[in-house]
Amino acid sequence: MSKPELSLVVPVYNEEETVGLFVSTIEKLLKPITSCYEYIFVNDGSRDGTFAVLKELCKENDRIKIIDLSRNFGKELAITAGLDYASGDAAIPIDCDFQDPPELIVEMYHKWKEGADVVLARRIDRTSDSVIKRLTSSFFYKLIDKIADIEIPNNVGDFRLIDRKVIDVIKQYPERARFMKGIFASVGFKQVTVDYTRPKRSAGVTSLGYLRLYKLAIEGIVSFTSIPLKLWSYVGASVSIFSFIYGGYLIVRTLFWGGDVPGYASIMVVLLFMSGLILLSLGVIGEYLSRIFIEVKQRPSYIVMEKVGF
Repeated sequence: MSKPELSLVVPVYNEEETVGLFVSTIEKLLKPITSCYEYIFVNDGSRDGTFAVLKELCKENDRIKIIDLSRNFGKELAITAGLDYASGDAAIPIDCDFQDPPELIVEMYHKWKEGADVVLARRIDRTSDSVIKRLTSSFFYKLIDKIADIEIPNNVGDFRLIDRKVIDVIKQYPERARFMKGIFASVGFKQVTVDYTRPKRSAGVTSLGYLRLYKLAIEGIVSFTSIPLKLWSYVGASVSIFSFIYGGYLIVRTLFWGGDVPGYASIMVVLLFMSGLILLSLGVIGEYLSRIFIEVKQRPSYIVMEKVGF
């Protein structure tokens, strides 16, 4: 096969029920518009038969390439691995559970041909998600929009088309603790947006539970803003100023009017309040410090156990 025009980067984790249907759907969509494309499936430590199914598909379709990671590294690093091995003039990170509608690829392809370097897929209707997920997602995007050093598009996930020159820039980002939505947004370039309604998952169960989404949200905040550190500096300064003023008031009152019998309740309130502030501020510092710890160890971002089809 000649050099691919498009690389579909597909991270998979326990997706044996969907990968076959995904490939057949993509084949019907892409063959009318281009004959040069490839699949980069990244098996992110699946515990079911996903890898075996992919190898059988690879025997039938020489466009399919598989990267089998040694364990589950998470979606962010799986996408990173896929982009590292993608050889197309453009790449599209996409899930195979059909919540990223494959038919949108055709529109994204044409937008790219018209000159866009990045084509964003924006979710305008998320009624297929739970109420809690919609509320927390909305809160996260509003929060990070206010505090982040860059503008991260609202309701835009990893599903997008990115040109080769954008991929080459992203591959220069060395960090191991990665928030791909922020990295994609930070590179800039000429961007256009296409809208879609997010459908329900076709099969299987998502591996992104609320705990993993919470960790991903913390990763995004810590990776792209230092506001939490600055905020606690302001909180600490405010509390110190208030304490100094109140301490001066107590000294003056004691000198002129005598002291009251100290109260247990007031002492405990002050101790608990200050202890809570100290522990919370240490937690914020710890989040940033842990990222430094991860980066200075210089461990590989992911480990490839086997490559098929390359």
